[in-house]
Amino acid sequence: QVQLVESGGGLVQAGGSLRLSCAASESIFSFNVMGWYRQAPGKQRELVAGITRGGITNHADSVKGRFTISRDNAKNTVYLQMNSLKPEDTGVYYCNADTITITTRRTYWGQGTQVTVSS
Repeated sequence: QVQLVESGGGLVQAGGSLRLSCAASESIFSFNVMGWYRQAPGKQRELVAGITRGGITNHADSVKGRFTISRDNAKNTVYLQMNSLKPEDTGVYYCNADTITITTRRTYWGQGTQVTVSS
């Protein structure tokens, strides 16, 4: 069973930075895409950023220029560097990994890490 373990969340003042880490229990080359999602209280979970096996990245408009997703294949870890944090970035951040074949799609989630940005 694949495990994704997030870390790095916490409480930070607006304008500050945090770096989230997502450590996978197996080689991240196993996954076609990995990403970070977040869920604020009373809101739906939304995609923050994604990165493909080949290193192509995508960031939500709301975080472009402030957040950067990256991966370290040797450490089986995906990161989310978050700069210039805003109160609206507050939420639980979840790591996601997808394995896609012609016949199947498997999705894995971490347990989440809380990010709180104070004004």
